[in-house]
Amino acid sequence: MSYQRSYERRIRVAVIGVGGHCYRNILPAMTFLPVEVRAFCDVNVELARQTAREYGVPNVYASSAEMYAKEELDAVFLVVGPKQHPPLAIEAFKAGIHVWMEKPTSTGVSQVQAMLDARGDRIAVVGFKKAFMPAAEKARELMQLREFGALRTILGIFPMDVPPDGEEVLRDAKYTDWLGNGVHPLSILCDLGGPVEAVTVHRGKHGGGACVIEYKSGAIGNFHMAAGSSRAQPCERYVLFGDGKSIEIDNAKRVIYQRGIPFNYSGTTSFAPPGLEHGALVWEAANTLATLENKALMVQGMWNELKYFCDCVLEKRPAQRGTLELALEVMKVYEAGLRSSGKRVVLD
Repeated sequence: MSYQRSYERRIRVAVIGVGGHCYRNILPAMTFLPVEVRAFCDVNVELARQTAREYGVPNVYASSAEMYAKEELDAVFLVVGPKQHPPLAIEAFKAGIHVWMEKPTSTGVSQVQAMLDARGDRIAVVGFKKAFMPAAEKARELMQLREFGALRTILGIFPMDVPPDGEEVLRDAKYTDWLGNGVHPLSILCDLGGPVEAVTVHRGKHGGGACVIEYKSGAIGNFHMAAGSSRAQPCERYVLFGDGKSIEIDNAKRVIYQRGIPFNYSGTTSFAPPGLEHGALVWEAANTLATLENKALMVQGMWNELKYFCDCVLEKRPAQRGTLELALEVMKVYEAGLRSSGKRVVLD
């Protein structure tokens, strides 16, 4: 780990959108990134000026076009809403600038496709923090073990609701919980599960519901939308089931690899038999020291996604993770979920 002030190589960047989320999460994360922040851009110019003074950023703009004309930039960080991401990303691509953008990328599939068409050889990474959190990284590693075998099923639990009228949401490009927060679990379910074949969503009479995801690999996912659960308590969980093994991610900060024990239904007498080659392996954030691995920026994957983007730009290599291709898959599942109303929807 290095800090911004100590990196030997840094990329010249600007930030578009310095609102509350940017101020709470993105700007603090830049303390640990190889960046040189050249400019802020926001329609609220006074807020941008105030933030620039605090962070020692030299230039402020109300217009991204003016900023691109006057600044020499390698990359831009887009921290705005889903309706603003597509035009701003396409503008940056045309200016020859690499793009990191916050989730959700857009309000629909067609806008993601437009960004893909305009990307060219530019690097683009989306802020799918759940796919970048260390717990997901560990799960991905464990899934590659021969003993884990093929992925059979996935369970995801996340506190959110499903819009009662999905067609209206799509028609009016409404910003709903299914879009704003649904992309979090969908991104990890698509990233770990792979390409999706079909989606079926059942909504409960009192909100929430279940989203059944059929993967092209033959695996199946059950995304439980836990409406009614308080977000002030732990209520996020993912479980991946293989061949007699399972991987659990609890509340982003605990990974459990269940390996089972030597077992005979009518003869086993101990749940903890001798030996270390079986049973569960557990990794958990300690939360007792003011060290980096315990910080929410790292545990939740925000720093990880930003650092990955910066490394891709510095090394001049295309992104393989958190890509617009993954965003397209996520948005296809999102749209299929809105159209489902209990019916199976095959992804195009």
